[in-house]
Amino acid sequence: MRTYLAVAVAGVLGCWLRLFLGTWIPTWAGRDFPVATLTINVLGSFLMGFLFMVTVERFAIPPYLRVGILTGFLGGFTTFSAYSLEMLLLIEQGAPVRGAIYAAGSVVLGLGACFAGAVLARVI
Repeated sequence: MRTYLAVAVAGVLGCWLRLFLGTWIPTWAGRDFPVATLTINVLGSFLMGFLFMVTVERFAIPPYLRVGILTGFLGGFTTFSAYSLEMLLLIEQGAPVRGAIYAAGSVVLGLGACFAGAVLARVI
């Protein structure tokens, strides 16, 4: 039961942060390119790698808290479904090149950020 509660509470916090950044970033970055979702997914990927390593290799936290953070918070924070929708919209709006850049950037930067988070967690 603790695991479900941890995931629920942390998920709400992740969703709130995603909503905040998803509305704040376009105010200065513009809306021509889905910078907010890309930023959120890359940051979430970095945090996934970093926090996984920190909570497994450095700090012994209860498994229910680890699941709450990784599944709840980061699951609520990252936005793969929004990424998919924005890809569809870019393609349907006749911007397949921007769509391809967005798709490749999300995958490459997300994987790179996850790797960087894991490496950083191991060296600090």
